[in-house]
Amino acid sequence: MYVSVKGGEKAINNAHSWLSEIRRGDVNIAELNIKQISEQLTLSVDRVMSEGSLYDKDLSALAIKQSRGDLIEAIFLMRAYRTTLPRIGSSKPIETGKMLCLRRISATFKDIPGKQKLGPTFDYTHRLLDFKLLADGEYEKAKIEKYDDKEIPHVLSFLNKEGLIQKEIPSGKTSKDITRNPINFPLTRSERLQSLSRGDEGFLLGLAYSTQRGYARNHAFVGELRTGYVEVQFEIPELGIEINIADVMFTECESVNQFKGSKKIPAQFTRGYGLVFGQLERKAISMALVDRSMRWKEFGEEYLGVAAQDEEFVISHCDNIQATGFLEHIKLPHYVDFQAELDLVRKIREEYKKNEQRT
Repeated sequence: MYVSVKGGEKAINNAHSWLSEIRRGDVNIAELNIKQISEQLTLSVDRVMSEGSLYDKDLSALAIKQSRGDLIEAIFLMRAYRTTLPRIGSSKPIETGKMLCLRRISATFKDIPGKQKLGPTFDYTHRLLDFKLLADGEYEKAKIEKYDDKEIPHVLSFLNKEGLIQKEIPSGKTSKDITRNPINFPLTRSERLQSLSRGDEGFLLGLAYSTQRGYARNHAFVGELRTGYVEVQFEIPELGIEINIADVMFTECESVNQFKGSKKIPAQFTRGYGLVFGQLERKAISMALVDRSMRWKEFGEEYLGVAAQDEEFVISHCDNIQATGFLEHIKLPHYVDFQAELDLVRKIREEYKKNEQRT
Protein backbone atom coordinates (compact mmCIF):
# COMPACT_ATOMS: atom_id res chain seq x y z
CA MET A 1 0.00 0.00 0.00
CA TYR A 2 1.35 3.39 -0.98
CA VAL A 3 1.01 6.58 1.02
CA SER A 4 0.69 10.04 -0.50
CA VAL A 5 3.65 12.18 0.41
CA LYS A 6 2.36 15.65 1.25
CA GLY A 7 4.47 18.74 1.16
CA GLY A 8 7.06 17.18 -1.15
CA GLU A 9 6.36 19.23 -4.28
CA LYS A 10 9.00 21.83 -3.46
CA ALA A 11 11.59 19.13 -2.76
CA ILE A 12 10.74 17.38 -6.05
CA ASN A 13 11.08 20.62 -8.02
CA ASN A 14 14.44 21.27 -6.37
CA ALA A 15 15.53 17.73 -7.21
CA HIS A 16 14.64 18.36 -10.88
CA SER A 17 16.62 21.60 -10.87
CA TRP A 18 19.61 19.91 -9.29
CA LEU A 19 19.39 17.11 -11.84
CA SER A 20 19.45 19.69 -14.64
CA GLU A 21 22.50 21.38 -13.11
CA ILE A 22 24.37 18.10 -12.67
CA ARG A 23 23.50 17.07 -16.24
CA ARG A 24 24.98 20.28 -17.63
CA GLY A 25 28.20 19.88 -15.66
CA ASP A 26 30.98 22.46 -15.73
CA VAL A 27 29.63 25.47 -17.68
CA ASN A 28 33.18 26.37 -18.69
CA ILE A 29 33.19 23.27 -20.90
CA ALA A 30 31.25 23.33 -24.18
CA GLU A 31 27.85 21.68 -23.90
CA LEU A 32 27.44 18.30 -25.60
CA ASN A 33 25.07 18.67 -28.54
CA ILE A 34 22.72 16.13 -30.08
CA LYS A 35 24.67 15.73 -33.33
CA GLN A 36 27.87 14.96 -31.41
CA ILE A 37 26.09 12.16 -29.58
CA SER A 38 24.35 10.73 -32.65
CA GLU A 39 27.53 10.79 -34.74
CA GLN A 40 30.14 9.81 -32.14
CA LEU A 41 28.32 7.63 -29.58
CA THR A 42 26.71 5.52 -32.27
CA LEU A 43 26.64 2.21 -30.42
CA SER A 44 24.82 3.77 -27.47
CA VAL A 45 22.41 5.47 -29.86
CA ASP A 46 21.80 2.16 -31.66
CA ARG A 47 21.02 0.35 -28.42
CA VAL A 48 18.52 2.99 -27.33
CA MET A 49 16.80 2.83 -30.74
CA SER A 50 16.70 -0.96 -30.69
CA GLU A 51 15.40 -1.49 -27.17
CA GLY A 52 13.24 1.62 -27.38
CA SER A 53 11.62 0.24 -30.58
CA LEU A 54 11.93 3.56 -32.37
CA TYR A 55 14.41 4.25 -35.17
CA ASP A 56 15.37 7.91 -34.84
CA LYS A 57 19.00 8.77 -34.18
CA ASP A 58 18.44 12.35 -33.08
CA LEU A 59 15.69 11.42 -30.61
CA SER A 60 17.85 8.60 -29.30
CA ALA A 61 20.73 11.05 -28.82
CA LEU A 62 18.37 13.47 -27.07
CA ALA A 63 17.23 10.71 -24.70
CA ILE A 64 20.86 9.82 -23.91
CA LYS A 65 21.66 13.46 -23.15
CA GLN A 66 18.53 13.91 -21.03
CA SER A 67 19.26 10.73 -19.06
CA ARG A 68 22.92 11.69 -18.38
CA GLY A 69 24.05 8.60 -20.31
CA ASP A 70 21.87 6.14 -18.42
CA LEU A 71 20.87 3.97 -21.37
CA ILE A 72 17.97 2.20 -19.66
CA GLU A 73 16.50 5.57 -18.65
CA ALA A 74 17.02 6.73 -22.26
CA ILE A 75 15.23 3.63 -23.55
CA PHE A 76 12.38 4.38 -21.15
CA LEU A 77 12.12 7.92 -22.58
CA MET A 78 12.02 6.55 -26.14
CA ARG A 79 9.33 4.00 -25.27
CA ALA A 80 7.22 6.70 -23.60
CA TYR A 81 7.56 9.01 -26.60
CA ARG A 82 6.75 6.17 -28.98
CA THR A 83 3.33 5.73 -27.38
CA THR A 84 2.37 9.26 -28.50
CA LEU A 85 3.00 8.57 -32.20
CA PRO A 86 0.16 7.65 -34.57
CA ARG A 87 0.31 4.37 -36.51
CA ILE A 88 -0.44 5.01 -40.18
CA GLY A 89 0.34 1.56 -41.50
CA SER A 90 2.82 -1.32 -41.63
CA SER A 91 5.87 -1.61 -43.85
CA LYS A 92 6.58 -4.64 -45.97
CA PRO A 93 8.98 -7.29 -44.61
CA ILE A 94 12.55 -6.14 -45.19
CA GLU A 95 14.83 -8.11 -47.51
CA THR A 96 18.13 -8.45 -45.68
CA GLY A 97 19.58 -10.31 -48.68
CA LYS A 98 19.62 -6.92 -50.40
CA MET A 99 21.44 -5.26 -47.52
CA LEU A 100 24.08 -2.68 -48.40
CA CYS A 101 26.70 -4.33 -46.21
CA LEU A 102 28.99 -2.32 -44.01
CA ARG A 103 30.23 -5.50 -42.34
CA ARG A 104 29.71 -9.19 -43.18
CA ILE A 105 31.49 -12.18 -41.68
CA SER A 106 31.02 -15.90 -41.35
CA ALA A 107 32.66 -18.10 -38.74
CA THR A 108 31.63 -21.30 -40.55
CA PHE A 109 33.17 -20.75 -44.00
CA LYS A 110 36.41 -19.01 -44.88
CA ASP A 111 35.65 -18.33 -48.54
CA ILE A 112 32.12 -17.12 -49.16
CA PRO A 113 30.51 -15.53 -52.23
CA GLY A 114 30.71 -11.78 -51.78
CA LYS A 115 33.76 -12.26 -49.53
CA GLN A 116 34.23 -11.63 -45.85
CA LYS A 117 34.13 -7.97 -44.93
CA LEU A 118 35.49 -7.06 -41.52
CA GLY A 119 34.10 -3.52 -41.47
CA PRO A 120 34.33 -1.29 -38.38
CA THR A 121 34.83 -3.61 -35.42
CA PHE A 122 36.61 -3.89 -32.08
CA ASP A 123 37.27 -7.60 -32.70
CA TYR A 124 40.88 -7.15 -33.77
CA THR A 125 41.83 -4.12 -31.70
CA HIS A 126 44.17 -4.20 -28.73
CA ARG A 127 42.31 -3.42 -25.52
CA LEU A 128 44.67 -0.59 -24.65
CA LEU A 129 43.70 3.00 -23.98
CA ASP A 130 44.42 5.12 -27.07
CA PHE A 131 45.76 8.38 -25.66
CA LYS A 132 45.78 9.91 -29.14
CA LEU A 133 42.03 10.33 -28.69
CA LEU A 134 42.77 12.95 -26.04
CA ALA A 135 43.77 15.20 -28.93
CA ASP A 136 40.58 16.52 -30.55
CA GLY A 137 40.15 15.60 -34.20
CA GLU A 138 42.75 12.82 -34.28
CA TYR A 139 41.59 9.80 -36.24
CA GLU A 140 42.70 7.49 -39.03
CA LYS A 141 40.61 7.70 -42.18
CA ALA A 142 39.61 4.44 -43.91
CA LYS A 143 41.23 3.86 -47.30
CA ILE A 144 38.71 1.31 -48.64
CA GLU A 145 35.26 1.23 -50.14
CA LYS A 146 32.82 1.34 -47.25
CA TYR A 147 29.84 -0.41 -48.79
CA ASP A 148 29.13 -3.20 -51.23
CA ASP A 149 26.76 -1.96 -53.90
CA LYS A 150 25.46 -5.38 -54.94
CA GLU A 151 23.09 -7.96 -53.53
CA ILE A 152 24.97 -10.52 -51.43
CA PRO A 153 23.31 -13.91 -50.78
CA HIS A 154 23.05 -15.27 -47.25
CA VAL A 155 25.73 -17.81 -46.38
CA LEU A 156 23.23 -20.33 -45.04
CA SER A 157 21.45 -20.41 -48.39
CA PHE A 158 24.27 -22.70 -49.58
CA LEU A 159 23.58 -25.16 -46.76
CA ASN A 160 19.93 -24.91 -47.74
CA LYS A 161 20.71 -26.11 -51.26
CA GLU A 162 22.31 -29.29 -49.90
CA GLY A 163 19.53 -29.85 -47.39
CA LEU A 164 22.07 -29.72 -44.56
CA ILE A 165 20.19 -27.18 -42.48
CA GLN A 166 16.62 -27.06 -41.32
CA LYS A 167 14.50 -24.88 -43.61
CA GLU A 168 12.44 -22.05 -42.28
CA ILE A 169 8.89 -22.38 -43.59
CA PRO A 170 6.78 -19.19 -43.49
CA SER A 171 3.64 -19.65 -41.41
CA GLY A 172 1.57 -17.58 -43.83
CA LYS A 173 -0.04 -15.80 -40.89
CA THR A 174 0.17 -12.10 -40.09
CA SER A 175 2.55 -11.57 -37.19
CA LYS A 176 0.96 -10.18 -34.03
CA ASP A 177 2.47 -6.87 -32.92
CA ILE A 178 3.45 -7.30 -29.26
CA THR A 179 3.44 -3.52 -28.73
CA ARG A 180 -0.29 -3.40 -29.53
CA ASN A 181 -1.48 -6.78 -28.29
CA PRO A 182 -0.98 -8.38 -24.87
CA ILE A 183 1.37 -11.36 -24.66
CA ASN A 184 -0.24 -14.72 -23.98
CA PHE A 185 1.86 -17.84 -23.50
CA PRO A 186 2.77 -19.94 -25.39
CA LEU A 187 4.05 -17.48 -27.98
CA THR A 188 4.65 -17.82 -31.67
CA ARG A 189 8.26 -17.57 -32.77
CA SER A 190 7.51 -14.16 -34.29
CA GLU A 191 6.32 -12.88 -30.91
CA ARG A 192 9.38 -14.32 -29.19
CA LEU A 193 11.72 -12.66 -31.67
CA GLN A 194 9.96 -9.31 -31.26
CA SER A 195 10.36 -9.56 -27.50
CA LEU A 196 14.03 -10.51 -27.77
CA SER A 197 14.78 -7.63 -30.13
CA ARG A 198 13.41 -5.22 -27.48
CA GLY A 199 15.02 -7.13 -24.63
CA ASP A 200 17.90 -5.99 -22.48
CA GLU A 201 21.26 -6.69 -24.09
CA GLY A 202 22.95 -7.63 -20.82
CA PHE A 203 20.20 -10.05 -19.83
CA LEU A 204 20.27 -11.78 -23.22
CA LEU A 205 24.07 -11.87 -23.15
CA GLY A 206 23.99 -13.70 -19.81
CA LEU A 207 21.46 -16.24 -21.11
CA ALA A 208 23.40 -16.77 -24.34
CA TYR A 209 26.61 -17.27 -22.35
CA SER A 210 24.86 -19.87 -20.22
CA THR A 211 24.01 -21.91 -23.32
CA GLN A 212 27.67 -21.89 -24.36
CA ARG A 213 28.68 -23.19 -20.92
CA GLY A 214 26.48 -26.24 -21.25
CA TYR A 215 23.11 -25.05 -20.01
CA ALA A 216 20.84 -26.18 -22.88
CA ARG A 217 23.47 -28.29 -24.72
CA ASN A 218 23.31 -25.92 -27.61
CA HIS A 219 26.68 -25.42 -29.28
CA ALA A 220 26.49 -22.72 -31.96
CA PHE A 221 28.54 -21.28 -34.80
CA VAL A 222 27.96 -17.87 -36.35
CA GLY A 223 26.80 -18.82 -39.81
CA GLU A 224 26.66 -15.20 -40.83
CA LEU A 225 26.71 -11.82 -39.17
CA ARG A 226 25.97 -8.80 -41.32
CA THR A 227 25.46 -5.11 -40.64
CA GLY A 228 24.30 -2.58 -43.16
CA TYR A 229 21.45 -0.58 -44.62
CA VAL A 230 18.21 -2.07 -45.86
CA GLU A 231 15.42 -0.34 -47.72
CA VAL A 232 12.14 -0.16 -45.82
CA GLN A 233 9.22 -0.11 -48.21
CA PHE A 234 5.65 0.99 -47.65
CA GLU A 235 2.70 0.06 -49.82
CA ILE A 236 0.05 2.69 -50.59
CA PRO A 237 -3.09 0.72 -51.45
CA GLU A 238 -4.97 3.81 -52.70
CA LEU A 239 -2.32 4.43 -55.35
CA GLY A 240 -1.30 0.82 -55.93
CA ILE A 241 2.40 1.64 -55.54
CA GLU A 242 5.27 0.87 -53.17
CA ILE A 243 7.67 3.54 -52.02
CA ASN A 244 10.99 3.42 -50.19
CA ILE A 245 10.44 5.39 -46.98
CA ALA A 246 13.84 4.89 -45.33
CA ASP A 247 17.22 3.20 -45.43
CA VAL A 248 17.60 1.67 -41.99
CA MET A 249 20.71 0.11 -40.46
CA PHE A 250 20.25 -3.42 -39.12
CA THR A 251 22.45 -6.14 -37.69
CA GLU A 252 21.41 -9.68 -38.56
CA CYS A 253 22.80 -12.92 -37.17
CA GLU A 254 22.05 -16.48 -38.26
CA SER A 255 23.56 -19.15 -36.05
CA VAL A 256 24.28 -22.73 -37.09
CA ASN A 257 23.53 -25.21 -34.34
CA GLN A 258 24.18 -28.91 -33.99
CA PHE A 259 21.32 -31.37 -34.28
CA LYS A 260 21.60 -35.16 -34.45
CA GLY A 261 18.31 -35.84 -36.16
CA SER A 262 15.76 -38.53 -35.36
CA LYS A 263 13.87 -41.45 -36.89
CA LYS A 264 11.68 -38.99 -38.79
CA ILE A 265 14.22 -36.24 -39.49
CA PRO A 266 17.64 -36.83 -41.11
CA ALA A 267 20.74 -35.41 -39.47
CA GLN A 268 20.97 -31.71 -40.15
CA PHE A 269 21.92 -28.40 -38.63
CA THR A 270 19.38 -26.06 -37.06
CA ARG A 271 19.49 -22.33 -36.70
CA GLY A 272 18.83 -19.39 -34.44
CA TYR A 273 18.04 -15.87 -35.58
CA GLY A 274 18.64 -12.32 -34.43
CA LEU A 275 17.77 -8.99 -36.04
CA VAL A 276 18.13 -5.59 -34.37
CA PHE A 277 18.39 -1.91 -35.26
CA GLY A 278 21.86 -0.45 -35.71
CA GLN A 279 25.23 -2.13 -35.21
CA LEU A 280 24.56 -4.29 -32.17
CA GLU A 281 26.47 -7.48 -32.85
CA ARG A 282 26.59 -8.75 -29.27
CA LYS A 283 22.83 -8.31 -29.02
CA ALA A 284 22.09 -9.99 -32.37
CA ILE A 285 24.30 -13.01 -31.58
CA SER A 286 22.83 -13.35 -28.08
CA MET A 287 19.35 -13.15 -29.55
CA ALA A 288 20.12 -15.92 -32.05
CA LEU A 289 21.47 -18.25 -29.35
CA VAL A 290 18.52 -17.68 -27.04
CA ASP A 291 16.07 -18.05 -29.93
CA ARG A 292 17.54 -21.45 -30.75
CA SER A 293 17.43 -22.58 -27.13
CA MET A 294 13.73 -21.82 -26.90
CA ARG A 295 13.01 -23.95 -29.98
CA TRP A 296 13.69 -27.23 -28.11
CA LYS A 297 10.06 -28.35 -28.32
CA GLU A 298 9.91 -27.65 -32.06
CA PHE A 299 12.82 -30.03 -32.64
CA GLY A 300 11.65 -32.67 -30.17
CA GLU A 301 14.62 -32.11 -27.87
CA GLU A 302 14.82 -32.79 -24.16
CA TYR A 303 13.78 -30.01 -21.82
CA LEU A 304 16.61 -29.59 -19.34
CA GLY A 305 14.86 -27.08 -17.11
CA VAL A 306 17.40 -24.32 -17.76
CA ALA A 307 16.63 -20.61 -18.01
CA ALA A 308 17.43 -20.13 -21.70
CA GLN A 309 14.92 -22.84 -22.68
CA ASP A 310 12.08 -21.47 -20.59
CA GLU A 311 10.04 -19.20 -22.85
CA GLU A 312 7.94 -17.74 -20.06
CA PHE A 313 10.98 -17.01 -17.88
CA VAL A 314 12.98 -15.39 -20.70
CA ILE A 315 10.21 -13.28 -22.20
CA SER A 316 8.78 -12.22 -18.82
CA HIS A 317 12.15 -10.94 -17.59
CA CYS A 318 14.09 -9.72 -20.64
CA ASP A 319 12.43 -6.31 -20.87
CA ASN A 320 14.59 -3.82 -18.99
CA ILE A 321 11.82 -1.21 -18.72
CA GLN A 322 9.49 -3.60 -16.92
CA ALA A 323 12.36 -4.86 -14.78
CA THR A 324 13.51 -1.34 -13.92
CA GLY A 325 10.01 -0.20 -13.04
CA PHE A 326 9.40 -3.10 -10.72
CA LEU A 327 12.84 -2.85 -9.14
CA GLU A 328 12.93 0.89 -8.62
CA HIS A 329 9.39 1.20 -7.33
CA ILE A 330 10.67 -0.05 -3.97
CA LYS A 331 12.38 3.35 -3.58
CA LEU A 332 8.92 4.91 -3.29
CA PRO A 333 7.19 5.27 0.08
CA HIS A 334 6.04 1.95 1.57
CA TYR A 335 5.45 3.33 5.06
CA VAL A 336 2.16 1.57 5.79
CA ASP A 337 3.43 -1.77 4.48
CA PHE A 338 6.55 -1.61 6.58
CA GLN A 339 4.76 -0.41 9.71
CA ALA A 340 2.34 -3.33 9.40
CA GLU A 341 5.22 -5.80 9.14
CA LEU A 342 7.08 -4.04 11.95
CA ASP A 343 4.05 -4.35 14.24
CA LEU A 344 3.69 -8.03 13.30
CA VAL A 345 7.34 -8.79 14.10
CA ARG A 346 7.07 -6.98 17.45
CA LYS A 347 3.94 -8.96 18.32
CA ILE A 348 5.59 -12.27 17.41
CA ARG A 349 8.65 -11.37 19.49
CA GLU A 350 6.48 -10.51 22.50
CA GLU A 351 4.68 -13.86 22.26
CA TYR A 352 8.04 -15.60 21.93
CA LYS A 353 9.31 -13.93 25.13
CA LYS A 354 6.15 -14.89 27.03
CA ASN A 355 6.54 -18.53 25.94
CA GLU A 356 10.19 -18.47 27.02
CA GLN A 357 9.27 -17.18 30.49
CA ARG A 358 6.68 -19.92 30.92
CA THR A 359 9.22 -22.62 30.14
